[in-house]
Amino acid sequence: MNNRGAKLSFRDMNLAIFRGEDPGGVLWQPRLEYWYDVNKKRGTLPEHLKEASLLNVYDYCHASVRYFTNPLRWRYKNVQVTEQWEDVKRLRRTWKTPVGTLTEVMHYDEWGLSVYNTEYKLKKPEDFKVLEFMLRDEEWYWDQEAYEQDLQRVGERGSPQFFFRRSPIQGLFIEHMGFEKTIYMMYDHPALIQHYVEAASEADNAMYEVLCQSPVQILNFGENIDATMDPPSIWSEHLVPYYRQRVEQLHTAGKFVHIHVDGTMKPLLPYLGDCPWDGIEAATPLPQGDVTLEEIKEALGDRVLLDGIPAVYFLPSFSTETLIEGVKQVVELFYPRLVLGISDEIPPDGDIERVRLVGNTVSGFLERIERKMPRTEHQSVQSALRIR
Repeated sequence: MNNRGAKLSFRDMNLAIFRGEDPGGVLWQPRLEYWYDVNKKRGTLPEHLKEASLLNVYDYCHASVRYFTNPLRWRYKNVQVTEQWEDVKRLRRTWKTPVGTLTEVMHYDEWGLSVYNTEYKLKKPEDFKVLEFMLRDEEWYWDQEAYEQDLQRVGERGSPQFFFRRSPIQGLFIEHMGFEKTIYMMYDHPALIQHYVEAASEADNAMYEVLCQSPVQILNFGENIDATMDPPSIWSEHLVPYYRQRVEQLHTAGKFVHIHVDGTMKPLLPYLGDCPWDGIEAATPLPQGDVTLEEIKEALGDRVLLDGIPAVYFLPSFSTETLIEGVKQVVELFYPRLVLGISDEIPPDGDIERVRLVGNTVSGFLERIERKMPRTEHQSVQSALRIR
Protein backbone atom coordinates (compact mmCIF):
# COMPACT_ATOMS: atom_id res chain seq x y z
CA MET A 1 0.00 0.00 0.00
CA ASN A 2 1.20 3.55 -0.64
CA ASN A 3 0.84 6.48 1.73
CA ARG A 4 -2.78 7.03 0.71
CA GLY A 5 -3.69 3.44 1.49
CA ALA A 6 -4.50 2.30 -2.05
CA LYS A 7 -2.64 1.12 -5.12
CA LEU A 8 -1.90 3.78 -7.69
CA SER A 9 -2.49 3.24 -11.38
CA PHE A 10 0.54 3.16 -13.62
CA ARG A 11 -0.36 6.67 -14.78
CA ASP A 12 -0.51 8.01 -11.23
CA MET A 13 2.72 6.21 -10.30
CA ASN A 14 4.42 7.81 -13.28
CA LEU A 15 3.40 11.30 -12.20
CA ALA A 16 4.18 10.66 -8.54
CA ILE A 17 7.77 9.75 -9.40
CA PHE A 18 8.33 13.07 -11.18
CA ARG A 19 6.61 14.99 -8.39
CA GLY A 20 8.97 13.49 -5.84
CA GLU A 21 6.14 11.60 -4.14
CA ASP A 22 5.92 7.97 -3.04
CA PRO A 23 4.84 6.00 -6.14
CA GLY A 24 3.83 3.01 -4.04
CA GLY A 25 5.87 0.58 -6.11
CA VAL A 26 8.45 0.21 -8.86
CA LEU A 27 7.09 1.38 -12.20
CA TRP A 28 8.26 -1.14 -14.83
CA GLN A 29 8.20 0.75 -18.13
CA PRO A 30 10.20 -0.92 -20.92
CA ARG A 31 9.76 0.24 -24.50
CA LEU A 32 8.43 -2.70 -26.51
CA GLU A 33 7.26 -1.05 -29.74
CA TYR A 34 10.23 -1.89 -31.97
CA TRP A 35 10.48 -5.46 -30.63
CA TYR A 36 6.80 -6.00 -31.29
CA ASP A 37 6.71 -4.38 -34.75
CA VAL A 38 9.75 -6.27 -36.08
CA ASN A 39 8.58 -9.64 -34.77
CA LYS A 40 5.05 -9.01 -36.01
CA LYS A 41 6.30 -8.20 -39.52
CA ARG A 42 8.71 -11.11 -39.80
CA GLY A 43 6.27 -13.57 -38.23
CA THR A 44 8.43 -14.38 -35.22
CA LEU A 45 6.19 -13.42 -32.32
CA PRO A 46 6.16 -16.22 -29.72
CA GLU A 47 3.37 -18.70 -30.38
CA HIS A 48 1.36 -17.65 -27.33
CA LEU A 49 1.53 -14.00 -28.44
CA LYS A 50 0.82 -14.53 -32.17
CA GLU A 51 -2.56 -12.79 -31.96
CA ALA A 52 -1.59 -10.32 -29.24
CA SER A 53 -1.76 -6.59 -29.74
CA LEU A 54 1.07 -4.36 -28.54
CA LEU A 55 -0.97 -3.41 -25.47
CA ASN A 56 -1.65 -7.10 -24.82
CA VAL A 57 2.14 -7.63 -24.70
CA TYR A 58 2.58 -4.75 -22.26
CA ASP A 59 -0.07 -6.29 -20.02
CA TYR A 60 1.53 -9.73 -20.35
CA CYS A 61 4.81 -8.23 -19.10
CA HIS A 62 3.09 -6.34 -16.24
CA ALA A 63 4.51 -3.20 -17.81
CA SER A 64 3.60 0.45 -18.16
CA VAL A 65 3.50 2.32 -21.49
CA ARG A 66 5.78 5.34 -21.85
CA TYR A 67 5.21 6.80 -25.31
CA PHE A 68 1.79 7.64 -26.70
CA THR A 69 0.89 8.92 -30.17
CA ASN A 70 2.29 12.41 -30.71
CA PRO A 71 -0.63 14.88 -31.03
CA LEU A 72 1.75 17.79 -31.76
CA ARG A 73 1.14 18.70 -35.40
CA TRP A 74 2.54 21.11 -37.98
CA ARG A 75 2.04 22.04 -41.61
CA TYR A 76 3.75 24.22 -44.20
CA LYS A 77 2.11 27.27 -45.70
CA ASN A 78 4.34 27.82 -48.75
CA VAL A 79 6.46 24.69 -49.10
CA GLN A 80 5.69 21.84 -51.50
CA VAL A 81 6.86 18.41 -50.33
CA THR A 82 7.10 15.42 -52.66
CA GLU A 83 8.22 11.85 -52.03
CA GLN A 84 9.39 9.21 -54.51
CA TRP A 85 10.59 5.66 -53.84
CA GLU A 86 13.81 4.97 -55.71
CA ASP A 87 13.57 1.28 -54.80
CA VAL A 88 11.96 -0.82 -52.05
CA LYS A 89 14.20 0.66 -49.36
CA ARG A 90 15.18 4.16 -50.52
CA LEU A 91 12.84 7.13 -50.33
CA ARG A 92 13.74 10.49 -51.90
CA ARG A 93 12.02 13.48 -50.32
CA THR A 94 12.08 16.97 -51.88
CA TRP A 95 11.11 20.36 -50.44
CA LYS A 96 10.39 23.07 -53.00
CA THR A 97 10.30 26.61 -51.60
CA PRO A 98 10.26 30.15 -53.06
CA VAL A 99 13.98 30.46 -52.16
CA GLY A 100 15.25 27.10 -53.37
CA THR A 101 14.90 23.32 -53.23
CA LEU A 102 16.31 20.71 -50.85
CA THR A 103 16.34 16.94 -51.22
CA GLU A 104 17.32 13.95 -49.08
CA VAL A 105 17.34 10.17 -49.41
CA MET A 106 16.22 7.94 -46.55
CA HIS A 107 17.21 4.26 -46.41
CA TYR A 108 14.80 1.93 -44.59
CA ASP A 109 15.53 -1.46 -43.09
CA GLU A 110 13.94 -4.62 -44.46
CA TRP A 111 10.87 -4.15 -42.25
CA GLY A 112 10.37 -0.45 -43.03
CA LEU A 113 10.73 0.47 -39.35
CA SER A 114 14.24 1.88 -38.95
CA VAL A 115 15.70 4.54 -41.22
CA TYR A 116 18.87 6.56 -41.78
CA ASN A 117 20.06 9.19 -44.25
CA THR A 118 22.16 8.20 -47.25
CA GLU A 119 21.83 11.77 -48.52
CA TYR A 120 21.25 14.79 -46.27
CA LYS A 121 19.19 17.80 -47.28
CA LEU A 122 21.97 20.32 -46.47
CA LYS A 123 24.95 19.99 -48.78
CA LYS A 124 26.42 23.50 -49.06
CA PRO A 125 26.26 26.83 -47.18
CA GLU A 126 23.62 28.21 -49.52
CA ASP A 127 21.20 25.47 -48.49
CA PHE A 128 20.81 26.94 -45.00
CA LYS A 129 18.62 29.77 -46.27
CA VAL A 130 16.18 27.20 -47.68
CA LEU A 131 15.99 25.25 -44.43
CA GLU A 132 15.53 28.50 -42.53
CA PHE A 133 12.61 29.40 -44.80
CA MET A 134 11.06 25.98 -44.20
CA LEU A 135 11.29 26.36 -40.43
CA ARG A 136 9.76 29.82 -40.48
CA ASP A 137 6.98 28.59 -42.77
CA GLU A 138 5.65 26.05 -40.28
CA GLU A 139 2.32 26.30 -38.46
CA TRP A 140 2.10 24.30 -35.21
CA TYR A 141 -1.10 23.10 -33.57
CA TRP A 142 -2.45 20.53 -31.09
CA ASP A 143 -4.67 17.66 -32.23
CA GLN A 144 -6.93 17.27 -29.20
CA GLU A 145 -9.06 14.59 -30.84
CA ALA A 146 -6.03 12.38 -31.51
CA TYR A 147 -4.83 12.98 -27.96
CA GLU A 148 -8.15 11.94 -26.43
CA GLN A 149 -8.35 8.87 -28.66
CA ASP A 150 -4.91 7.76 -27.53
CA LEU A 151 -5.77 8.34 -23.89
CA GLN A 152 -8.73 6.04 -24.36
CA ARG A 153 -6.60 3.47 -26.21
CA VAL A 154 -3.80 3.27 -23.64
CA GLY A 155 -5.91 3.90 -20.55
CA GLU A 156 -4.14 3.98 -17.20
CA ARG A 157 -1.02 2.17 -18.46
CA GLY A 158 1.09 5.31 -18.23
CA SER A 159 1.19 9.09 -18.26
CA PRO A 160 1.05 10.46 -21.84
CA GLN A 161 4.51 11.33 -23.17
CA PHE A 162 6.16 11.93 -26.53
CA PHE A 163 9.31 13.45 -27.98
CA PHE A 164 9.52 16.28 -30.46
CA ARG A 165 11.96 18.15 -32.69
CA ARG A 166 15.60 18.09 -31.65
CA SER A 167 17.57 21.20 -30.75
CA PRO A 168 19.10 23.11 -33.70
CA ILE A 169 22.65 21.69 -33.47
CA GLN A 170 21.57 18.14 -32.68
CA GLY A 171 19.14 18.38 -35.60
CA LEU A 172 22.03 19.30 -37.91
CA PHE A 173 24.08 16.35 -36.65
CA ILE A 174 21.37 13.72 -37.02
CA GLU A 175 18.73 14.93 -39.48
CA HIS A 176 19.81 17.76 -41.77
CA MET A 177 23.52 17.62 -42.58
CA GLY A 178 25.25 14.76 -40.80
CA PHE A 179 27.84 14.94 -38.05
CA GLU A 180 31.04 15.27 -40.09
CA LYS A 181 29.82 17.98 -42.45
CA THR A 182 28.27 19.93 -39.57
CA ILE A 183 31.57 19.92 -37.67
CA TYR A 184 33.40 21.21 -40.73
CA MET A 185 30.73 23.86 -41.18
CA MET A 186 31.17 24.97 -37.55
CA TYR A 187 34.84 25.64 -38.19
CA ASP A 188 34.63 26.97 -41.74
CA HIS A 189 31.47 29.10 -41.37
CA PRO A 190 30.90 29.82 -37.66
CA ALA A 191 28.82 32.94 -38.37
CA LEU A 192 26.50 30.95 -40.61
CA ILE A 193 26.00 28.30 -37.93
CA GLN A 194 25.34 30.95 -35.31
CA HIS A 195 22.78 32.64 -37.54
CA TYR A 196 21.09 29.31 -38.22
CA VAL A 197 20.87 28.44 -34.51
CA GLU A 198 19.29 31.81 -33.79
CA ALA A 199 16.82 31.46 -36.66
CA ALA A 200 15.93 27.86 -35.81
CA SER A 201 15.51 28.72 -32.13
CA GLU A 202 13.18 31.56 -33.03
CA ALA A 203 11.19 29.25 -35.30
CA ASP A 204 10.89 26.73 -32.44
CA ASN A 205 9.01 29.30 -30.36
CA ALA A 206 5.76 28.40 -32.10
CA MET A 207 6.24 24.72 -31.28
CA TYR A 208 7.02 25.42 -27.63
CA GLU A 209 3.99 27.66 -27.27
CA VAL A 210 1.82 24.70 -28.25
CA LEU A 211 3.73 22.35 -25.93
CA CYS A 212 3.35 24.73 -22.99
CA GLN A 213 -0.40 24.96 -23.52
CA SER A 214 -0.86 21.20 -24.01
CA PRO A 215 -2.34 18.93 -21.32
CA VAL A 216 0.70 16.62 -21.35
CA GLN A 217 2.66 16.82 -18.10
CA ILE A 218 5.87 14.91 -18.95
CA LEU A 219 7.87 15.76 -22.07
CA ASN A 220 11.00 14.22 -23.56
CA PHE A 221 13.88 15.88 -25.37
CA GLY A 222 14.57 12.99 -27.78
CA GLU A 223 18.08 14.24 -28.48
CA ASN A 224 19.96 10.89 -28.62
CA ILE A 225 22.97 12.38 -26.83
CA ASP A 226 26.29 10.56 -27.25
CA ALA A 227 29.51 11.96 -25.76
CA THR A 228 31.49 11.01 -28.87
CA MET A 229 29.23 13.30 -30.90
CA ASP A 230 28.42 15.78 -28.12
CA PRO A 231 31.62 16.11 -26.05
CA PRO A 232 31.76 18.69 -23.24
CA SER A 233 32.83 21.47 -25.62
CA ILE A 234 29.84 20.93 -27.94
CA TRP A 235 27.53 20.24 -25.01
CA SER A 236 28.41 23.41 -23.12
CA GLU A 237 28.67 25.84 -26.03
CA HIS A 238 25.98 24.68 -28.44
CA LEU A 239 23.44 22.61 -26.49
CA VAL A 240 23.13 23.76 -22.88
CA PRO A 241 22.07 27.38 -23.65
CA TYR A 242 19.17 26.08 -25.75
CA TYR A 243 18.25 23.41 -23.20
CA ARG A 244 18.21 25.88 -20.31
CA GLN A 245 15.92 28.24 -22.16
CA ARG A 246 13.45 25.54 -23.13
CA VAL A 247 13.45 23.57 -19.87
CA GLU A 248 12.84 26.74 -17.87
CA GLN A 249 10.05 27.65 -20.30
CA LEU A 250 8.42 24.24 -19.87
CA HIS A 251 8.89 24.30 -16.10
CA THR A 252 7.12 27.65 -15.97
CA ALA A 253 4.23 25.97 -17.80
CA GLY A 254 4.13 23.24 -15.15
CA LYS A 255 5.78 20.48 -17.21
CA PHE A 256 8.33 17.84 -16.23
CA VAL A 257 11.17 17.32 -18.71
CA HIS A 258 13.69 14.55 -19.32
CA ILE A 259 16.38 14.09 -21.97
CA HIS A 260 17.36 10.99 -23.95
CA VAL A 261 21.06 10.16 -23.40
CA ASP A 262 21.52 6.77 -25.01
CA GLY A 263 25.17 6.69 -26.09
CA THR A 264 28.52 6.92 -24.36
CA MET A 265 28.21 9.38 -21.49
CA LYS A 266 31.23 9.18 -19.18
CA PRO A 267 32.80 12.47 -20.42
CA LEU A 268 29.46 14.24 -19.87
CA LEU A 269 28.74 13.02 -16.34
CA PRO A 270 30.16 16.15 -14.63
CA TYR A 271 28.06 18.36 -16.91
CA LEU A 272 24.59 16.79 -16.70
CA GLY A 273 23.74 19.22 -13.90
CA ASP A 274 24.28 22.22 -16.18
CA CYS A 275 20.61 22.10 -17.09
CA PRO A 276 17.62 21.67 -14.73
CA TRP A 277 16.36 18.37 -16.15
CA ASP A 278 13.85 16.46 -14.07
CA GLY A 279 15.18 13.17 -15.39
CA ILE A 280 17.62 11.40 -17.69
CA GLU A 281 16.35 8.70 -20.03
CA ALA A 282 18.22 5.69 -21.46
CA ALA A 283 21.51 6.21 -19.57
CA THR A 284 23.17 2.87 -20.27
CA PRO A 285 25.52 1.26 -17.74
CA LEU A 286 28.20 -1.36 -18.25
CA PRO A 287 28.56 -3.85 -19.88
CA GLN A 288 26.73 -2.11 -22.73
CA GLY A 289 27.52 1.51 -21.91
CA ASP A 290 30.72 3.14 -20.63
CA VAL A 291 29.66 4.01 -17.06
CA THR A 292 28.73 2.19 -13.87
CA LEU A 293 25.38 2.56 -12.19
CA GLU A 294 27.13 4.20 -9.25
CA GLU A 295 28.63 6.82 -11.57
CA ILE A 296 25.21 7.49 -13.09
CA LYS A 297 23.70 7.88 -9.63
CA GLU A 298 26.37 10.35 -8.54
CA ALA A 299 25.85 12.42 -11.69
CA LEU A 300 22.05 12.42 -11.52
CA GLY A 301 21.66 13.21 -7.82
CA ASP A 302 17.93 13.36 -7.13
CA ARG A 303 16.92 13.46 -10.79
CA VAL A 304 14.73 10.65 -12.08
CA LEU A 305 16.45 7.82 -13.92
CA LEU A 306 14.34 6.41 -16.71
CA ASP A 307 15.48 2.87 -17.66
CA GLY A 308 18.82 1.62 -16.29
CA ILE A 309 18.84 -2.06 -17.39
CA PRO A 310 21.24 -2.75 -20.30
CA ALA A 311 19.37 -4.11 -23.32
CA VAL A 312 21.95 -6.88 -23.75
CA TYR A 313 20.64 -8.51 -20.57
CA PHE A 314 17.58 -9.59 -22.56
CA LEU A 315 19.69 -11.62 -24.99
CA PRO A 316 20.65 -15.28 -24.41
CA SER A 317 24.35 -14.37 -24.05
CA PHE A 318 23.57 -13.17 -20.50
CA SER A 319 21.98 -15.31 -17.81
CA THR A 320 18.67 -14.48 -16.17
CA GLU A 321 20.56 -14.36 -12.88
CA THR A 322 22.69 -11.52 -14.27
CA LEU A 323 19.54 -9.72 -15.38
CA ILE A 324 17.86 -9.97 -11.97
CA GLU A 325 20.99 -8.90 -10.11
CA GLY A 326 21.20 -5.89 -12.43
CA VAL A 327 17.58 -5.00 -11.75
CA LYS A 328 18.16 -5.24 -8.00
CA GLN A 329 21.10 -2.88 -8.22
CA VAL A 330 19.16 -0.29 -10.24
CA VAL A 331 16.24 -0.34 -7.80
CA GLU A 332 18.47 -0.16 -4.73
CA LEU A 333 20.35 2.83 -6.09
CA PHE A 334 17.56 4.90 -7.62
CA TYR A 335 14.18 4.08 -6.05
CA PRO A 336 11.91 6.03 -5.60
CA ARG A 337 13.32 8.40 -8.25
CA LEU A 338 13.13 5.62 -10.82
CA VAL A 339 11.12 4.66 -13.88
CA LEU A 340 12.57 1.20 -14.42
CA GLY A 341 13.13 0.33 -18.06
CA ILE A 342 15.51 -0.99 -20.70
CA SER A 343 18.37 1.17 -21.91
CA ASP A 344 17.52 1.82 -24.74
CA GLU A 345 15.03 -0.79 -25.97
CA ILE A 346 14.78 -4.56 -26.04
CA PRO A 347 16.29 -5.71 -29.38
CA PRO A 348 14.09 -7.69 -31.80
CA ASP A 349 15.86 -10.94 -30.85
CA GLY A 350 15.48 -10.24 -27.14
CA ASP A 351 13.50 -12.64 -24.96
CA ILE A 352 10.09 -11.23 -24.05
CA GLU A 353 9.89 -13.75 -21.21
CA ARG A 354 12.74 -11.90 -19.53
CA VAL A 355 10.72 -8.70 -19.77
CA ARG A 356 7.84 -10.51 -18.08
CA LEU A 357 10.27 -11.93 -15.52
CA VAL A 358 11.26 -8.44 -14.39
CA GLY A 359 7.61 -7.42 -14.09
CA ASN A 360 6.86 -10.57 -12.11
CA THR A 361 9.75 -10.50 -9.67
CA VAL A 362 10.44 -6.92 -8.62
CA SER A 363 8.62 -7.59 -5.36
CA GLY A 364 11.43 -9.91 -4.29
CA PHE A 365 13.90 -7.12 -3.60
CA LEU A 366 12.19 -5.56 -0.57
CA GLU A 367 14.18 -7.22 2.20
CA ARG A 368 17.50 -6.55 0.49
CA ILE A 369 16.72 -2.87 -0.01
CA GLU A 370 15.47 -2.37 3.55
CA ARG A 371 18.72 -3.73 4.96
CA LYS A 372 20.61 -1.03 3.06
CA MET A 373 18.29 1.92 3.76
CA PRO A 374 17.84 4.07 6.87
CA ARG A 375 14.91 2.96 9.02
CA THR A 376 13.03 6.20 8.33
CA GLU A 377 12.81 5.29 4.66
CA HIS A 378 11.34 1.81 5.16
CA GLN A 379 7.71 2.87 4.96
CA SER A 380 7.97 4.12 1.38
CA VAL A 381 9.89 1.03 0.35
CA GLN A 382 7.59 -1.58 1.88
CA SER A 383 5.30 -1.51 -1.16
CA ALA A 384 7.93 -0.36 -3.63
CA LEU A 385 8.59 -3.69 -5.26
CA ARG A 386 5.15 -5.22 -5.41
CA ILE A 387 4.11 -7.20 -8.49
CA ARG A 388 1.84 -4.96 -10.53
